Amino acid sequence: MTTPSPAPSSGWLALIATPIGNLEDITLRALRTLREADLIAAEDTRHARILLDAHEIRTSLTPYHAYNEHRRTDALLDQIVAGKKVALLSDAGTPAVSDPGFFMVRAAVARGIEPVVLPGPSALTFAVVAAGLPVDRFRFLGFLPVKSGRRRSTLATVATTGETTFFFESPHRICRLLEEIQDVLGPDTRVAVIREATKLHEECLRGTIAELLRQTAGRAWRGELVVAVAPADTRHPSDVSDVSDVSDASDPSELSDA
Repeated sequence: MTTPSPAPSSGWLALIATPIGNLEDITLRALRTLREADLIAAEDTRHARILLDAHEIRTSLTPYHAYNEHRRTDALLDQIVAGKKVALLSDAGTPAVSDPGFFMVRAAVARGIEPVVLPGPSALTFAVVAAGLPVDRFRFLGFLPVKSGRRRSTLATVATTGETTFFFESPHRICRLLEEIQDVLGPDTRVAVIREATKLHEECLRGTIAELLRQTAGRAWRGELVVAVAPADTRHPSDVSDVSDVSDASDPSELSDA
């Protein structure tokens, strides 16, 4: 199968999922497409260069991020119409999932360019599997509001949905968030905190919010975090409540070990 499918101009736009930590978590299709591209538009060119160097890919890089996407999108699409092959990378994971990508896809479709999506790593899908909570249906809210009132209002909806809810959080706000989950949803709320997925210090903490607060009291949090909150109707006495660390294995193929 030829990838990506060429537009009439022979140019194409490919959105490529890239590793969220372990550099080996990239598909053969993604590597081939990155080599075939004339230009790679990357959220962080320094971060992208680490990945490209690891796989001996020499394609040219250009920055494309939340602060310039409105200015750069049309120019990149013009190059595609002229026959250039452009790959789009977010900093890690899948473009458009709490990362740049949506604006490019919308503009490309409006101009008759069908984007080619190369699936792969995502901090969200990793957390869905690792959380150990019901995920036959789930919600993803990205980053919660910074202001306390709006964040608490959002948390209050979690108990009424009947779905496990996932969101991203900063290590600078995670302590406050865990306390607010207990205040708003109650101490028996089942949660999971997935930290540094696929990286050197990967761990998944699971239990009630009261247990996690007790186990992590005074902790200096670091790294990237995904928080999962179970719906109210899944809380029962037989729930697994131990807080566990799922990995302390060392792996040399890391983007970071924070």
